Formats: sequence, structure tokens, C-alpha cells
Amino acid sequence: MRWQTSFAKNKGGIMSKYVCTVCGWEYDEEVGFPEKGIAAGTKFEDLPADFQCALCGVDKDMFQKV
Repeated sequence: MRWQTSFAKNKGGIMSKYVCTVCGWEYDEEVGFPEKGIAAGTKFEDLPADFQCALCGVDKDMFQKV
């Protein structure tokens, strides 16, 4: 079913996506960000406090859950 696209499990939780409100870059918990050493399955809230957007460099607080 199409509406079940984000049902990968991690520690009993559902994977989500977060988008940068400045440039639109998307962080997908299911994929992670391997280029920066962030493993697939890493929840957004578990990202380091100094995490920044890969495209425009804004801080983590400029992301919105989608």
C-alpha cells in the first residue's frame, strides 16, 4: 500500500523524514546520512546537536517533520 512508505522499524518506532525549511533538503531517518557518518535508522532527535543541513548549512532547528 502506498501510504505505508515510512513503516521501517527502529527501536520500535516508525521512520520519519524531515525537510530543511530554508532550502528543501530532506533528512530520511531510514537512509541516514552516510556521507557524514550517520547510520541508516538514526532518528532525527538522535542527531548531534551541531547537525547542519547538507545543502545550506542551517541548524537542526530549521527542519520540519513531513
